[in-house]
Amino acid sequence: MKVDLLIENVRIYNSYFKTFIQGNAAILDGKFLYIGKRGTDSFEAAERLDGQGRYMIPGLIDIHLHIESTMVTPETFSYGLIRNGVTTIVPEPHEIANVFGIDGVKQIMKASQQCVADMFYAIPSSVPATSMETTGGAIEIADLDELLRTERIICLGEIMNYVDVIQDPDSKTNHILKHIRSQYPHLIIEGHVPKLLDLDLHRMIYSGVDSDHTHQSIEGMEARIAAGMFIEIQEKSMTPEVMAYLIEHEVSEHFCFVTDDVMADSFERRGHLNTIVRKAIGMGMKPEQAIYASTLSPAKRMRMHDRGVIAPGKIGDFQLISNLEQLTIEQVYKQGRKVYDVHEPYTFTAKAPAFPAHYYQSVQMSPLTEEDFSVNIEAADDRYACRVMMVKDGSTFTEEHLAEAEVRQGKLIWQESGKGLIATFERYGKNGNRAYGLIGGDTIKRGAVATTYSHDNHNLLVVGHNPHDMMIAANEVINNQGGFSVVEDGKVIASLQLPVGGILTEEPLEQVASKVEQLCKAMVSLGYRHYNPIMSISTHSLPVSPALKITDFGLIDVNNGKVVPLIIKS
Repeated sequence: MKVDLLIENVRIYNSYFKTFIQGNAAILDGKFLYIGKRGTDSFEAAERLDGQGRYMIPGLIDIHLHIESTMVTPETFSYGLIRNGVTTIVPEPHEIANVFGIDGVKQIMKASQQCVADMFYAIPSSVPATSMETTGGAIEIADLDELLRTERIICLGEIMNYVDVIQDPDSKTNHILKHIRSQYPHLIIEGHVPKLLDLDLHRMIYSGVDSDHTHQSIEGMEARIAAGMFIEIQEKSMTPEVMAYLIEHEVSEHFCFVTDDVMADSFERRGHLNTIVRKAIGMGMKPEQAIYASTLSPAKRMRMHDRGVIAPGKIGDFQLISNLEQLTIEQVYKQGRKVYDVHEPYTFTAKAPAFPAHYYQSVQMSPLTEEDFSVNIEAADDRYACRVMMVKDGSTFTEEHLAEAEVRQGKLIWQESGKGLIATFERYGKNGNRAYGLIGGDTIKRGAVATTYSHDNHNLLVVGHNPHDMMIAANEVINNQGGFSVVEDGKVIASLQLPVGGILTEEPLEQVASKVEQLCKAMVSLGYRHYNPIMSISTHSLPVSPALKITDFGLIDVNNGKVVPLIIKS
């Protein structure tokens, strides 16, 4: 029998038994035809590959991530995925949707069409994430219908505004959920439900949200699984306690591994989903179990019945591994075609520009002055308790603390408060909104940082300790049409230009990784203490991530879903 490719002498991962079987595999027309002992006696192969006793596992599948988190375009992202053995992903492009609305979703999907890695998209469901922020675009019910009718959509992306789902039956989010359940009853609905338990958790599941990818605890994870919710474990949830639970309990059908957000430097230096699989093995999980949680388990969740397993009729996505515990990748195949070999050159040249011209002119702001970092307060001269956003290493959650600051002649004397200033400016030219707050904890202790890479609204966010540095940092970002800038003593010490919507660059992954690494080092040099300073600062404006955040509407009490004042006059 004629086949396209015969892989001989390999240890093939059987997902159904979670074990390895010595044998051969035949591929025809991009799909597995046969797995077993038969070889050249049964098959006339156009190409033969000696597996040399290596391990053969399916291509990895990541069902929850945001390409924009790596700040690169889809083709650059695919280039990074393939060499890390990831052959299928489910991106959720709500970052670019917040900048450009439905057109942003269509453009990033268009930019994905020629990628080697398969990209099945999740529709952004929460754009904007709340009604307490200004964005460049929005996704409405009519937009969802259009995308489901015209594009390759696999699920409804994470429902983020859990407060509205629980507290406001007439909210936009609840209208979207009702529409999806009635018009598209078989569409998978992904969730974002940090810390919810008991009745609140069950109300989310009742609404149709039956997965969660946020930071897990044993209590929360057990409650979710018991209620039928699927858990997507990202690296920050891989505590010894959580991993022990996953290893010791029969829950392999109830969880998978995902990356969610991967910074460019980590992508380049450490890897992608394969890094999480390798870490799980290092923490005591059997390789067979870790592989299942990154191949067939996520495929089942997304009803991808054609992949995630090496079996007859399934897509021929696989990789050859020389060291199972280290997950050492030597070759990657996509639909039976070799797309990566560790011993061969692997290069990529981006096709720029990949987006419409106006995508490179999205920061509609004039330069700022030092006066823009002066905080006007309508209050009598006195000392007041002020809300302070406290940054915590190890988490993107913040805490609300109180600190005293003086109001003098209608100005908050924030520089004498012992805290830094956090400010945000609406950058789409819609209303000119701005808001201010105090910041402390594990953030910078001097200088300034500015960025338009601020989840999810991507307005201009500035954190600093003096107006001069803050002005320089802000204007560097404005002049670059988006990005990051770190300033100390009036000098830019690190910068990254993100001209596509203020959140993406078309530079090669290696260059972006180097600049991101420099940004992190610069922020740390100013006193930032966090495992991921960029992700930490960029979520200061995320009003669905506990507990005190900031948007152009003001300080946000996330747990209660409302804007709160900076000073407490009473």
